[in-house]
Amino acid sequence: MAKETKKKSEAATFDPKGARSQEFRGEKVAAVRPKEAATLLIVRRDAKHPRILMGKRAAGHKFMPNKFVFPGGRVDPADSRVKAHKGLRAPVERKLLDRMRGGPSTGKAQGLAMAAIRETFEETGLVIGKQMSEPLQTRNPEWQAYYNEHVAPDLSKVEFIARAITPPYRTRRFDTRFFTIDAEEIRGDMHDTDRASGELLELHWLEIDEARDLDLPNITRMILGELEERLALPKPAQARRPVPFVHFRGASPVRDVL
Repeated sequence: MAKETKKKSEAATFDPKGARSQEFRGEKVAAVRPKEAATLLIVRRDAKHPRILMGKRAAGHKFMPNKFVFPGGRVDPADSRVKAHKGLRAPVERKLLDRMRGGPSTGKAQGLAMAAIRETFEETGLVIGKQMSEPLQTRNPEWQAYYNEHVAPDLSKVEFIARAITPPYRTRRFDTRFFTIDAEEIRGDMHDTDRASGELLELHWLEIDEARDLDLPNITRMILGELEERLALPKPAQARRPVPFVHFRGASPVRDVL
C-alpha cells in the first residue's frame, strides 16, 4: 500500500564509482542512441500541499539504482497502436511533436502519453483512465491487462511538462517526456499498489519538499522544481507555460524550451 508520510527518508547508500562499469561508457566508446521513454507525475490536490507518487528503484537496476523516481519507462511499439478513449489536446500534441527525433507523427506523440499510463499501471498497480462498460481488446498482453480493468486512457487529461535526454557519457540513455495527470483520474483506491510489479519499491505519496529530501537523480530534482512552479500558476497560465527541454551538445548540458 502507498503510504502518506511526512517523515524524512534517509538517502539510500549508492557508490557511483562501483557502478561506473555499468552506467558510464568508456572514452573510446561511441555514445548510445537514446531510447524513447515516458514518465507520469500523478498529482494529488486533496490537502493543503500537492502530493505526488514516487518509488525507489531496486538496487539491482543498472540504470539509476536506489534512486527515487516517478513511475515510467520505455515506450513500446504497441503504445502507438492501441486505442485511447480520447486523444491528446492540440497544444499538448504540438509541443510533443516539436523536435521529435525520427519522423514526427501524431501516433508517436500519442504513444508517448500512452506509455506513461501503461508503465504507471505496471509499476504501481494504479488504474488511470476513463471507465468503460466493456473492456477494449488487443493482442498486446500488457495493454490487455490494463483494458481488463474496464478502462481506456483519456489523454485529454494529460499535461506535458518537460523533456530530458540522458547525458551521452551514460551507457543507457533515454529521451524522456514527463507528463502530469490529476489523481482524480485514478479508478479505485489510490493507496492500493498491491498489484505493482516490484520494479519500484517504497511507493509513497509525498509533498514536493518531502521528495527533495530523498536520494534523487538530478533530472528528477529539476522536474520537481518545474512542477512546483507550474502548480503555483492559474490553470490557463500552466497551459501556456513553455516546456523545458534538457539535452546535450557534446558533453555540455543545454536547457531550452518547446
